[in-house]
Amino acid sequence: MMNSDGTTAIARPGRLGDHTQSLRTDPRTDPRVVEALAPFGLDDNVALAPLRPDAPREQLLEFVTAAETGTEELLAALVDGLEPIAGLDHHTETITGPAGNDIQLYVTRPAESSAPLPGILYLHGGGMVMLKGSGPIYARFQDELAATGLVVIGVEFRNGGGVLGPHPFPAGLDDCAAALDWVHEHRAELGISTLTVAGESGGGNLALATAIRAKREGRLAAVDGVYAMAPSISGLYGSSAGDREAALPSLVENDGYFMACDGIAVFAEVYDPGAEHATDPLCWPYHASVEDLSGLPPHAISVNELDPLRDEGLVHHRRLVEAGVEAVSRTVAGTCHAGDLMLRSAIPEMYDATVESVHRFAAGL
Repeated sequence: MMNSDGTTAIARPGRLGDHTQSLRTDPRTDPRVVEALAPFGLDDNVALAPLRPDAPREQLLEFVTAAETGTEELLAALVDGLEPIAGLDHHTETITGPAGNDIQLYVTRPAESSAPLPGILYLHGGGMVMLKGSGPIYARFQDELAATGLVVIGVEFRNGGGVLGPHPFPAGLDDCAAALDWVHEHRAELGISTLTVAGESGGGNLALATAIRAKREGRLAAVDGVYAMAPSISGLYGSSAGDREAALPSLVENDGYFMACDGIAVFAEVYDPGAEHATDPLCWPYHASVEDLSGLPPHAISVNELDPLRDEGLVHHRRLVEAGVEAVSRTVAGTCHAGDLMLRSAIPEMYDATVESVHRFAAGL
């Protein structure tokens, strides 16, 4: 294709170049991702949400509850048939949250190790509004991390909606901060040498926000590092296509690939009603300033090539570097949002590479 001035036009990727593209037809998609998602109808663009963020709150919460049920079923199916990982010890701690609520902490470590090991405070995904840390996809991932020689503590924080809701911002972040404080105070009993706050999607948001909050409150000694995967951090999902493309092109380029901006916008409204905290970096860390980030411990940001959220993670990485933070990033090619975490059976080498990346980061602090 030629431009009007005779120069060669560069094809725009994904739905920026062809709005009919889907995961199935996009030439960048790993064919194993398509094969794994096709039985669930997720190889095609997802359907538009049946309501807008300005719908009555009761209807928004019903939407989240239905999405939670369907997503839990999907994630359970994706790990069905995997052999359990042997050689691990599991136990649960229950601590009291800031609102007098119980917070379950799921502790997993190698059974044969008595020496202190790097620790991971793991925050699950779900857009800060749904899913459970005890769900099968997260229980499996925490086991895989622990098997590499880590102590992993999963946090069952309050959600903005669903079974563990409705508790909008900052309830979930409050619980994550309380969990961080408790784990830091009990490092010796837990056998932890260093502590990395990690999470994916909504958990990636909370991992980044937990570190920023710890800095603001003078508690940063509790955090040795942060590892955020596919973080949902901009809150810009309900903006016009033009505004989304101008700010973060992947919000248009990959819109509808496994998830769509209109649905994420509903989640954002449930988490942050009325967008009252639209530019608060504790709610949406994408809006953190260089000053907010300066002095934070090392970070790693992992994104997926075909994720609508890809660019907000990459922008955050660049801002961390600008702030003088030791930061690395990685992009998992050919995968949808959190595909490297979800699709253990379909793309095992990508899954293993992500597990190893988290281990290497935590062990290197």
